[in-house]
This record gives sequence, C-alpha cells and structure tokens, in this order.
Amino acid sequence: MKIYRLIYTRAGRIFVNGVWKDNPIFCMILGICSTLAVTNRVENALAMGAGVTFVLLATSLLISSLRKIIPARIRMITYMLVISTFVICVDRFLKAYFPRISEQLGPYVGLIITNCILMGRAEAFAIKNPLGYSLLDAFSCGLGYSYTLLILSVIREILAFGTILGRRVMPGTWTNWVIMAMPAGGFVLLALYLWIMRNLAKLEPEKGGI
Repeated sequence: MKIYRLIYTRAGRIFVNGVWKDNPIFCMILGICSTLAVTNRVENALAMGAGVTFVLLATSLLISSLRKIIPARIRMITYMLVISTFVICVDRFLKAYFPRISEQLGPYVGLIITNCILMGRAEAFAIKNPLGYSLLDAFSCGLGYSYTLLILSVIREILAFGTILGRRVMPGTWTNWVIMAMPAGGFVLLALYLWIMRNLAKLEPEKGGI
C-alpha cells in the first residue's frame, strides 16, 4: 500500500510520467535521430543517455531557479543558451576523458542541443514549477530516455557484432547482422520497440498521426 501511496503523490506521478506514461521516446516520439544513430553499441548509448540526463538536470536546475525573472519574450532564447552551454560541457568532457566514445558519437553530442526533449521539458515543466519537482521531472525523463537507448543498444550490438561492451557473448560461428550496425537496422528495431511499448502502455495515436 505504501508503494501505491507514493506513486499517487505528486512526486510519484512526475517520476512515473517521465519513465513510463510520458516516456520521451515511445510516448512523445522525441529524440529519435540520436536513438537511431548511437544505439549500435552499448557504450555509445550509455554515454548519450548520461549526457542528455546531465543536460536535462542542469537546464532544469537553472531554468526553474530563475523562472520568476526570465522575461517571457526571451524564454526560448534563454533555453537555447542554457542548453548549448551544458552540451558544450558534455562534449568537452567526452573529448578529454573518453576520446574514443567522443569520436564514435561524432556530431551527435553537439546535436543534443536540438534534442526536443530538452526544450520540451524546459518549456512544459521547469519554467512553471519549483526546483525540486523540476529536477525530479528532468531525472525521470532522462532515465526514460536512457533505458530505451540501453535496451535497443544491447539488442543491436549483440546482433551486429556478437558483443556487449566489446566483450564477445555470441559463439564463434555467429554471423553478424550487418544491417543492425546501420541506421536502417536501428529504424526497424525502434519501430518494433515502439509497437510493443505503446501496446503495453495502452497508448493510442492521436488522430491525424503522431
């Protein structure tokens, strides 16, 4: 009963919405480009998930703290400046400490700036809510995004390379599915994932398409 009571508090609803009911990928269909591009290997997916979650948390922290003094007319520009600043921090960090992953991710780290999840959470939640709730919303959305990347990357890396995190898990007779290392394979897998998860969540597409 305590678990159910926790879920039905405002904090519980915010968390459940971020990781499930309003999951950025299979509910809101956001962040698809990076999902297709970086889920060919688990380490890439982990790096991207951590990067996006960090930027979400940092952006929500700043926007929510300053929400009462940010003029409405320039709020979008403010979001972009804040997001781009933290994305540059992530990019510099990866280049300094994880150069191989940074090289594999290529331009997709910089393209976090254009990820609609970040702008969406800043506009829909952080600018309107207190700091604690905003951070929880950012964390839950980042977690929802990250576990989706992780699920897809585990399947793709096993099928494409027979490995997980570079360690061989398939027998020597395994034939790599080259298509799974390419965006086209990611697109097929993502479509199957969306179909399964939206059915589990009992989501119906809006009229006129998603």
